[in-house]
Amino acid sequence: MKALAIALLALAAGGAQAQASIGERLAQSACVQCHTFGKGEPPGAGPNLYGLIGRPAGSVAGFEYSAPFLAALKGKPWDHALLERWLSDTQSVAPGSGMIYFQDDPQKRAELIKYLESLK
Repeated sequence: MKALAIALLALAAGGAQAQASIGERLAQSACVQCHTFGKGEPPGAGPNLYGLIGRPAGSVAGFEYSAPFLAALKGKPWDHALLERWLSDTQSVAPGSGMIYFQDDPQKRAELIKYLESLK
């Protein structure tokens, strides 16, 4: 019985890791063209996303944000709700900003946000 419980816990942990990797795979396939994800990495065409949650929008040193982005978001803290809106339709949040990525699938968007929340 104890062995079965241990096996079930290991299986559940493996499933949770697989779920978390969906968001990482999405980030690596869709976001890496513009963003970096590692602590201390320089920005690319977009800002580094390490430590995004809680960080004020428009505050990554060494990255030049567009005027429309700054007008709409400067200083607002990134949180789950703002990321949900942003990744659903960046242009409705900051019309004229440079980001063009949208994630229409709510489950994929949730996994991507979960991954971004883990980068701390």
